[in-house]
Amino acid sequence: MGEHDPAAIGHKALAVNLSDLAAMAAKPVAALVSLCLPRQGGESLARSLYGGILALAKQFDCAIAGGDTNSWDGPLVINVTALGEVPPNRAWRRSGALPGDRILVTGDFGGSILGKHMNFTPRVNEALWLAEHAEIHAAIDVSDGLSLDLSRLAEASSCGAVLDLSAIPLAAAAQQLAHERNDGLTAFAHALADGEDFELILAVPPREAERLTRQQPLGIPLTDIGLFCDEPGLWGLAADGVRKPLVPRGWEHRLEP
Repeated sequence: MGEHDPAAIGHKALAVNLSDLAAMAAKPVAALVSLCLPRQGGESLARSLYGGILALAKQFDCAIAGGDTNSWDGPLVINVTALGEVPPNRAWRRSGALPGDRILVTGDFGGSILGKHMNFTPRVNEALWLAEHAEIHAAIDVSDGLSLDLSRLAEASSCGAVLDLSAIPLAAAAQQLAHERNDGLTAFAHALADGEDFELILAVPPREAERLTRQQPLGIPLTDIGLFCDEPGLWGLAADGVRKPLVPRGWEHRLEP
């Protein structure tokens, strides 16, 4: 608890769940919050956590509808489940991308550990606007890494993906992190693999993608970074036009026996 402000922790605990709803074009309705609080200082900690939770919930008109609260002799444990609603037959899934669809992304990528990972706004409003005004075949939010989450969407859709490497929007934080760490990882490598960007990857028909990137209707950048293809796997298209296999990288959740 010494590293991050409890209000920021509460904000993130709800925000990651709202980002999942955004990836399905679902409107937030309610959230359930369960806490296991340390006995020492647990009450003040809970108040601070809820300061972050309630502020974000109010922003998206999301009721805190229940949950559970306990205390114990260990550290803080927090669990949030968000509930949303989608009109019939309009939920976005990972499995709808078609060969030839363009890969559009919101925002920029990399270096989230410098602050964005705790203080991001889930792309709920953007997703709801797109669901109402555009044709989107599939979507996923980027929690574990741009290249890894894109590969998951492509696999679920039984196709492959070709990334135009020069088109990927790099966050200023990616440049900063590469400079500060000086460990051989470029800003581009951070953009592909850091994760916790909580932007959206969208599979969009070519004409629709051209319209959206030309009009830029969201108030945040929409960028075309490649296309889905028939051949399975993830591919990188270099500036010289050469296409090479790209290894998906990012955070992988591993459980030990």
